[in-house]
Amino acid sequence: MKTAWVLVADEAIARIFEQPPGGGELVSVEDLTDPDAHARERDMHHAPHGRRAGGGGNAQGTATVSAGDSERHQHAQLFAGRIAARLAEYHREKRYDLLHILAAPRLLGYLRKALEPGLSGVIASTQDKDVVQETPAQLAQRLAGQPNAGAPGHTGAAA
Repeated sequence: MKTAWVLVADEAIARIFEQPPGGGELVSVEDLTDPDAHARERDMHHAPHGRRAGGGGNAQGTATVSAGDSERHQHAQLFAGRIAARLAEYHREKRYDLLHILAAPRLLGYLRKALEPGLSGVIASTQDKDVVQETPAQLAQRLAGQPNAGAPGHTGAAA
């Protein structure tokens, strides 16, 4: 029987679970965090919401640019790289055969770019959903409702 893992992630937390054969509640394997992500979010709530591009008071300089967007994207890419490296390491150790990925949309895009090409054959499904706060029981139910969840290469309707 193939061992299926589930990765649930956003830009600050990645949770890896093992899916028991025949269903049931997911079993935690590992949690990865980007502690700086929470600090950045807290700082952004207290910082000015943006600055004017182009400066000056003329009508042409009215585009608002978020001061922290570029840095937030860079950190999300680095975190996706950490997650991808960990998944590759575990796959080399033959700890899982199939992988379901449920990740916040932007992080899912970064993960797709960061994952080693050899992992494409083990990805059973992807969903661009931020469900990192769901319980293991809720996640198992979400996966059970997904058609063809066990078929390699399947990408759920939200992929």
